[in-house]
Amino acid sequence: MVSIPVELPTGPVAVSGDWQRGANGVTAIVAHGAGAGMDHPFLIGFTAALHDQGFSTLRFNFPYVEQGRRMPGPASHAIVTWRAVADFARAQDADAPVWAIGKSYGGRMASMAVAEGMEVAGLVYLGYPLHAPGKPEKPRAEHLPSIGVPQLFIEGENDPFIQPVSQFEEVVATCQDATVVWIEGGGHTFEVKGLRRPASEIGSSLVTFVTEFLTR
Repeated sequence: MVSIPVELPTGPVAVSGDWQRGANGVTAIVAHGAGAGMDHPFLIGFTAALHDQGFSTLRFNFPYVEQGRRMPGPASHAIVTWRAVADFARAQDADAPVWAIGKSYGGRMASMAVAEGMEVAGLVYLGYPLHAPGKPEKPRAEHLPSIGVPQLFIEGENDPFIQPVSQFEEVVATCQDATVVWIEGGGHTFEVKGLRRPASEIGSSLVTFVTEFLTR
């Protein structure tokens, strides 16, 4: 476990991270969703499978989790945190390209950080939250067309955060370099009705798509 300093607008804090050096010369940073921290079984399974493929990995908490709060703070705090974590990752291996990966909220915050100038090789979204469930009139996508690095969207077909799917597909079409992988029957956490699997197994099952994208 490592401690990563972050200079928030409200003052300095530190967030927890789990850094594991890999052998293939590529670093993958993995951020959690809004409702769970970095030690959720889904993220542990996903990150472990990435590391098994040779990637250096860094999971981390956002400040609100460190402070014991359930709801995310301002987006500006998450963006600053992403930048600090990316800087930390580069300090561990200066030659490795850095990819930003996030579950739901964590991925959206990464995309906003990149739109505001954070440098990464590309972005991977594990369930991009286009809008709150049932509120497609309030999409969170205005910044996506400005992103120049490759973006991979891994999405469950039944995810309520991207319904109607036609709206999501229209948003993806505005991106400069975007790929979508659909998980048949999957919900927001990629659960499939009638198929009971541990969260860690669900997370690890997505790594094949990510590995192909990162090494294409």
